[in-house]
Amino acid sequence: MRQIILDTETTGLEVSDGNRIIEIGCVELLNRQLTGNNLHLYINPERDSEEGALRVHGLTTEFLSDKPKFAQIVEDFLAYVQDAEVIIHNAAFDTRFLDHELQLLGREPFRAHVTGVIDSLALAKEQFPGKRNSLDALCDRFGIDNSSRTLHGALLDAELLADVYISLTRGQESLMMETGQGDEGTGSGMVQIDLSGIQLPVLRASAHELEAHAAMLQVIDKASGEKTIWKKISIDLQTG
Repeated sequence: MRQIILDTETTGLEVSDGNRIIEIGCVELLNRQLTGNNLHLYINPERDSEEGALRVHGLTTEFLSDKPKFAQIVEDFLAYVQDAEVIIHNAAFDTRFLDHELQLLGREPFRAHVTGVIDSLALAKEQFPGKRNSLDALCDRFGIDNSSRTLHGALLDAELLADVYISLTRGQESLMMETGQGDEGTGSGMVQIDLSGIQLPVLRASAHELEAHAAMLQVIDKASGEKTIWKKISIDLQTG
């Protein structure tokens, strides 16, 4: 499966205020592995960045003045993302700006060019409800080094998000192996692994660990006013 991790930087927060895309960063995953086939584009928005946005990304009007306009990079960009599944953090923001740029050129919306869009922010909120789920917060949670992120940059943020997305979706990895050859008559390129014959080792607790466990149970039992459920179960088993 080909997936693209995508991030953008813009001149401001609202399309309705005439803001434009100034940077696109894309990182390619093939079967959940980084390929190094990345895409990084700076774009001349033909306007200044808002003060708040400039503090975030640091891309000045002077720096962007000699960069290509979106119309000049659109074909390369669309060819790169064509038919890929795209992962974006807070996807509604980036796709709104991409749709606006494409609309200005009379092109179809962004989703018409890709197989689907996954919002990694929505995935994070499902896994960690009520917690901070910004890119920085997720990097901290998964132990991903983001020390070089002093300013927001589309390619750097896409690279960090690739690591975050892989960590977020580890539980989705399948117990299936690609063989490259389908089962006869099915057209499938997958075979299922039979795990029924695997014997898992049993690691028994040591005497020291059992003593520590019993001591902790006593502490919990005392704190609950000797109303812990395991005492009742133990008595029922002995009298039953």
